[in-house]
Amino acid sequence: MRQITDKLKLLVKDPELKRKTYFTLFIFFVFRVFAFLPVPSIDLIKLKALFSQNQFLSLLDIFSGGTLVNFSVMALGLNPYINASIIFQLLTVVVPRFEQLAKEGEYGRFKINQYTRLLTVPLTIVQAVGIYFLLKNQNIISNLSPVEFFSFIFTLVAGTFILVWFGELLTEYGLGQGISLLIFAGIVGRAPVIFQQVLGTVTPETALNLVIFLSLSLLVIAGVVFVNEAIRKIPVYYAKRVKGNKMYQSATNFLPLKLNQAGVIPIIFAVSFVLLPQLLGNFLGQVSNKTVASAALGLAQLFNPAGAVYNLVYFFLVVGFTFFYTLVVFNPQKIAEEIQKAGGFIPGIRPGSATSNYLSGVIYKITSVGALFLGIIAILPAILSSITGITSLVIGGTGILIVVSVILETFKTVESQMVMKNYDRYAR
Repeated sequence: MRQITDKLKLLVKDPELKRKTYFTLFIFFVFRVFAFLPVPSIDLIKLKALFSQNQFLSLLDIFSGGTLVNFSVMALGLNPYINASIIFQLLTVVVPRFEQLAKEGEYGRFKINQYTRLLTVPLTIVQAVGIYFLLKNQNIISNLSPVEFFSFIFTLVAGTFILVWFGELLTEYGLGQGISLLIFAGIVGRAPVIFQQVLGTVTPETALNLVIFLSLSLLVIAGVVFVNEAIRKIPVYYAKRVKGNKMYQSATNFLPLKLNQAGVIPIIFAVSFVLLPQLLGNFLGQVSNKTVASAALGLAQLFNPAGAVYNLVYFFLVVGFTFFYTLVVFNPQKIAEEIQKAGGFIPGIRPGSATSNYLSGVIYKITSVGALFLGIIAILPAILSSITGITSLVIGGTGILIVVSVILETFKTVESQMVMKNYDRYAR
């Protein structure tokens, strides 16, 4: 608790961190203002009634930060951009050209980001058209003229790109990774509404179940903190060496390998994918072809957020994306080469390819533990909800994971910036 208090004091005292904090809070404020600017021609009363009856739409609204239930100009949220990012993450592994771009440093990241934004445009248009027909079939939106229809689609596309722009501004001038911070702000912004809904459904018979659920939620938070902070230390020895006219003494250091290298990204990716089947099912379920409509409605029912199939797929997606993202961000061969160039070695392991193989084995083992833990924690609230009968809190599990992970990453960003300032002070 004292460490958290010290970090909060640093945010207030340090001028640069204070500026970044104020900028982050300002973007959050603007985001929440946009969340209450509705798109014209929408019957909000019918829309809120639909959301109260549909658990899937309630879950989708959580990750849009309440912009969907109000059907604001940012109703689609960051889902199209996240889906485009996932596609290009996969392409960097499969397509040699994108793999080469990913290795070209700042320029490569800039080009991939450009391609991601370009792909976001058609994905946003497709989702906007799907949402329009879904609302039209539910009599929430009336028939629009061609001009009104294109205005509706353009508004939703513009809202998504404003959010993407906010995310990039936060990454550059704020306290951390912009997309994660915006999702965090959306979840926290909707938390009071969810809590009020849960309290409204609590009866004397279910009060004990609620206490048990909240107690286990605290254990989940403690588990997420433990996994995010857990590291495996690989000792690295450096022998005496002569460089120019200087002789460097032998030294011992360690290579810290995190139990969860991917952070919150696998959860965000998994949620984006696991919500697609029901979104597609709800859309196609309204078509005139009875065979297609029946199959689509069956798909939507199969991927009910409280159902076994949804949670099983969600579990495997979290595990799979954890491994995938770890492979993207952690390159054992490159690290082995850097250790060898610096004259270092891992005790009992030959430099070069043997070190690379050893690091690959270690990262595979610890990622297996971290991925399984993350997958279990992701579906645990749904399991507990089915046991306790408090279905309103099914949507809380993933939210807890994202909120806790983003807070931890933000504190680490603050800490790293303070370390850099201390180095700069000693260098002068």
